[in-house]
Amino acid sequence: VQLVESGGGSVQTGGSLKLSCAVSGFSFSRGCYGWFRQAPGKGRELVATMGSITATTYAASVKGRFFISRDNTKNTLFLQMNRLQPDDTALYYCVADLNTCRSFTYWGQGTRVTVSS
Repeated sequence: VQLVESGGGSVQTGGSLKLSCAVSGFSFSRGCYGWFRQAPGKGRELVATMGSITATTYAASVKGRFFISRDNTKNTLFLQMNRLQPDDTALYYCVADLNTCRSFTYWGQGTRVTVSS
């Protein structure tokens, strides 16, 4: 199983980025997916999840600004991030699990997002 994130970068406050996660070696249409982030000097935070029936959850800190989606035809997970703030600066990880959205077996290497004021 391989998860490869892309789309990170540097933006100014108020800007947008769209992260992508290409998934291989996994029954993509059946799994639960999510995005975690880890800011410098802080622990990992669950940002958003999407189950196999497209049920989504979001951290309170990103609700209304971030949107998780998936394209089952391309085995790709997305995270659209709008109205970015400096507190959103972090390494963002794509995660997946075949059976549950409560814990995730597979992790990508991460893509860095930097938001400057």
